[in-house]
Amino acid sequence: MKTSVLKYITPLPLAVSLLSAQLVHAQQEPVGQAPPDAINQPDVQAITEYAGVLTPRGHLVIEPSLQYSHAGVNRLTFQGIEILSTLLIGVFTAEEANRDTWTAAVTGRLGVTDRLELEAKVPYVYRSDTLFATVPTVEGSEAGQFDIDRDLSGNGLGDIELAARYQLNRGQNNWPYLIANLRYKTTTGEGPFDIRRDSDGIERELATGSGFHSLEPSITALYPSDPAVFFANLGYMYTKKESINKRINDDITIGDVDPGDAIRVSFGMGYAINERASFSLGYKHDFIDKTRTEFLGANGNSSTQSSRSLNIGSLLLGWSYQLKPDVSVNLGLELGVTDDAPDTVITLRVPFGMGMY
Repeated sequence: MKTSVLKYITPLPLAVSLLSAQLVHAQQEPVGQAPPDAINQPDVQAITEYAGVLTPRGHLVIEPSLQYSHAGVNRLTFQGIEILSTLLIGVFTAEEANRDTWTAAVTGRLGVTDRLELEAKVPYVYRSDTLFATVPTVEGSEAGQFDIDRDLSGNGLGDIELAARYQLNRGQNNWPYLIANLRYKTTTGEGPFDIRRDSDGIERELATGSGFHSLEPSITALYPSDPAVFFANLGYMYTKKESINKRINDDITIGDVDPGDAIRVSFGMGYAINERASFSLGYKHDFIDKTRTEFLGANGNSSTQSSRSLNIGSLLLGWSYQLKPDVSVNLGLELGVTDDAPDTVITLRVPFGMGMY
């Protein structure tokens, strides 16, 4: 069985679910043999964030979306000596933080040819952080503690993203569909070194962007196996080193900052419930290297400090319903399964398409 060129788009992994829905429908109707030189693509409703099958030539997809992310940290740290399991000599540091982020975005995708697709995403970000911490202090021979209680927020234009995708093969002879992807993230958002700080260098608002240019090549594989579709994506995100050279307070100046690069992996499957509804299951994991920051002292001395590397793993769940041939509603849920991952990410997308040429 051969499948026809896809019609419209929704985000992956929901995409692969709709691909399986189209395959179910194709079984019920005769399908003609495509010419040998035709570009063969699955007739699916989907992809984007993790990449996938392309928008057909001359078709434009506009996708408004709203995303909510929550991350909470509750940490109790002991510094001292444990003599017995019930006898501790030292000090405790308690930290409780809640971080909420709302992102409203408009994404546009244009099928330039049957194999090439271009994309642009413009986000608007609102962030809110609540932090409470108890920090130990030592003055002379007296030990004590003080509390930190802060509420911070920030909103504005986020980092605009540009992307291109190219279909490498036709998915014939039992091969999966292979898509090459390239994504570039700009620095249009307000970065962590652009925000307002007090005289001590403590931030007074939250950044809406990363402050660093990044480039992410990746490759996606889609393998239809009626009524399911399996997907996998492997990518590498390079983040450019920047010379900040900005004074934070009277004693410290930030010199060069080299954010850690990342290896990104995702995989899963989609399953069609019927011709309109589908769901998907998947997993994604980001391995993020250490960030190295150069600190320049007032006396001319310099030192470089490195953050710890991060492992961000999330379980992916998705549901999609096709309202019309060119309009669908997609709901995605990410549940963090590692300590570094956000607890919950909920994304609502409503893509709709139109013919341009």
